Amino acid sequence: MNLNELGSRIILYFGDSGKVFLSESTCYAIILAIILAILGIWLGSNLKPVPKGKQVWVELFVGWIYKFTEENLGKEYAKSFAPYLGSLIVWLFFANSLGLIGLRPITADVSVTAGLAAVSFLLIQVNAIRKLGIKGRIAEMCDPFHFMIIMEVISDLVFPVTLALRLFGNIFGGMIVVDLWLNLMSNLSAAFCPIPILRCITVIPLNLFFDMFEPLIQAYIFTILTAINMQRGMEGISPETVERRRLKKEARRAKREGRQLEQAS
Repeated sequence: MNLNELGSRIILYFGDSGKVFLSESTCYAIILAIILAILGIWLGSNLKPVPKGKQVWVELFVGWIYKFTEENLGKEYAKSFAPYLGSLIVWLFFANSLGLIGLRPITADVSVTAGLAAVSFLLIQVNAIRKLGIKGRIAEMCDPFHFMIIMEVISDLVFPVTLALRLFGNIFGGMIVVDLWLNLMSNLSAAFCPIPILRCITVIPLNLFFDMFEPLIQAYIFTILTAINMQRGMEGISPETVERRRLKKEARRAKREGRQLEQAS
């Protein structure tokens, strides 16, 4: 593994100049999307009123996704955002787990995680503005005090960066750990046996963790952070802030009316 290159290899060039190309991450992402689309069409075909076989597992997963979305975004948004969040967690799990078949995980490429984080960021901001309006979004960022808008802007801009780097760092770090362990076991095996037997046996627990358990955890974390920040963006001003601003407005109005009465007398 070349640790000097954080990105994936370029495997396809188009044209004589070679300026148009596809990296292995892009190719794997396209192939994975096609496979999942075909799998989704097959799983969604021939549905029966009384579920059996594959339909039982599909309905369990879909029901969990809608419940997950409802718990984090509210019942009114479950129907709108459950398909996106469900697709996101499924695609991320398989994209993180390609190490099981000896391929570089798609999300070990920082450009891929940056793209996913950018999509989540735009989705959060667009839906927040669509729900609250531009003035409402600004008012929400000023809750509970006006100077909080500076912190909110910084937080919103930092969110996609941390989201992308968290996913990339965990998947890429796991890939490095597994590769270093394999090299170590190969060298140890060569000391007493021409067959790298230690490499074959001792890597199984690492594969179970870094290629199965951690991909699922990271897919869930990425998805739930997207859902939580989307809910926070569409939440609007808290009732406490609304009441406090109403009281302040009434106090200013009463004070202004008092001054007018004093001037009139």
